[in-house]
Amino acid sequence: MEDEVAKKIYGTSVERCEKLVANTLKRNPTVHFLREALDKAGCSTGSNFFKVEECEQKVAGGFQSDKGVVICSNRVGFQQEVDAILAHELIHAYDHCRARNLDWTNCEHHACSEIRAANLSGDCRFKQEFNRGNFGIQKHQQVCVRRRANLSVAMNPHCSKAEAASAVDRVWNTCYRDTRPFERAP
Repeated sequence: MEDEVAKKIYGTSVERCEKLVANTLKRNPTVHFLREALDKAGCSTGSNFFKVEECEQKVAGGFQSDKGVVICSNRVGFQQEVDAILAHELIHAYDHCRARNLDWTNCEHHACSEIRAANLSGDCRFKQEFNRGNFGIQKHQQVCVRRRANLSVAMNPHCSKAEAASAVDRVWNTCYRDTRPFERAP
């Protein structure tokens, strides 16, 4: 019962979350830029590309090549969260679009996209990390990106926790430096 109460305290309704997503799509320059980059790469992000759902998994959103970007209304509550999640998931969509042979069951492929998404989406901004209880100062960005990539890849049913960490290590140098479609990390 307590878990049910906690579940309802955080998150928002599908309807409110749809408004948050619409607001991000209208006003967020990073999301706008990523949508344009996807369009230029030949991958449309029309109105059906973004979906809001209540999700069973403990994630705030995700990209699925056959479905588009899903935002989990029961896992988000604020505009800034939706902004960051959409940017993160659009980087995955961009990676999937530009690397047409990207295999999400391949731990290294997945690790590379997670490194890029954590690095380029704002996931690791100081304020975000502070709110998560992470206070590192030295190499803050790299530590955060590595941690978040490890966590995300370890959720892949095709990658164990050890395989995820190893895959992140193997692709780190190349993928951390890859800032496309940006000129540099925002």
